[in-house]
Amino acid sequence: MKIPVEDLQIGDRTGSDVFNWNGLLVVSAHTVLNEDDIEKLQRHQIDYVDIMIRYNGQAGQSQPAAAPASVAVAGKQVIAQTEAYQEAVDGIKQLFEQIQISGAIHEDDVQQCFAPLANQCEQEHDVVSLLLTLNNKDDYTYQHSVQVGMISYYIAKWLGQTESDALLAGKAGYLHDIGKSKIDNAILQKPAKLTEEEFSEVKRHTHYGYEMIKACGFNEALALAALQHHERLDGSGYPLQLKGTEIHPMAKIVAVADIYSAMISQRIYQEKQDLLYVLKELHRMSFGMLDAQITQVFIRNMLPNFIGKKALLTSGEVGIIILTHPTDFFNPLVQVDDHFINLAERPDLEIQEIYM
Repeated sequence: MKIPVEDLQIGDRTGSDVFNWNGLLVVSAHTVLNEDDIEKLQRHQIDYVDIMIRYNGQAGQSQPAAAPASVAVAGKQVIAQTEAYQEAVDGIKQLFEQIQISGAIHEDDVQQCFAPLANQCEQEHDVVSLLLTLNNKDDYTYQHSVQVGMISYYIAKWLGQTESDALLAGKAGYLHDIGKSKIDNAILQKPAKLTEEEFSEVKRHTHYGYEMIKACGFNEALALAALQHHERLDGSGYPLQLKGTEIHPMAKIVAVADIYSAMISQRIYQEKQDLLYVLKELHRMSFGMLDAQITQVFIRNMLPNFIGKKALLTSGEVGIIILTHPTDFFNPLVQVDDHFINLAERPDLEIQEIYM
């Protein structure tokens, strides 16, 4: 399992070799870590280390045979995460149905659905593993709402916000698309390109969501996030073509989470994009469309999560991401068999897919 260096304990056993950015071996696989080893990892600015699974609080025991990729996060932790995630998916589905029937939802219901997932998010530092493990193509609308809630929660935490404010951001993301409950499902599930009239109707989900959340007496920030999460700083968004400071800070957080989740997900009308590629797209959009601080904080905190993940290159080779480049963020150092490929020096190569 991969954990942050600051969470290492004396006696942990490394699960794989650890290299620095220059490709030098820092700590060998199967090393039982002592205080000097941990300090050495910190000096080499290593962010994450793969260690053997801890059993009953004891580190360094042999790891069982690897699980399939869909359950790659170890043991009880992934079960708890999956259950909390599915509860949140089922919960947002019920909220959609509830508001269609009664026209109202209650804050206690939202809290009950989202809080267990937020608790799991708080315990899991490796967001990339979480997304790779939990993301699938079923129930896109509902899963997207859950993912946007998760990512919004993380962004708020990374921005230094309090736990209560981060939970509010998570709820804003969780409810951001609630207005789609009033859109004809035939339009939402249409496999072909939408007509201009259909797209205009889909865009109304922002107004619908705002009105629903306001009517239920929720925090104003949740309503504004639903209304404004498609707005862009340069005025190119919808529904009101707001610019810059006219957009609520909560909506700016949810906007980043919304785009990231949408682009990494398989949809009826669009293939999913690779997680690292989408970060590159967000970086591009941070110059005029998305809030630069929020986007860059998200990118900086996501990048260390890619270390240790498998990468399929456009050459067909499969390797392990060893380090992310300190200045060329999106071209990491990849180990393929017994050699290293510095993608920052190989413009002919790109990462095609990242997986567990």
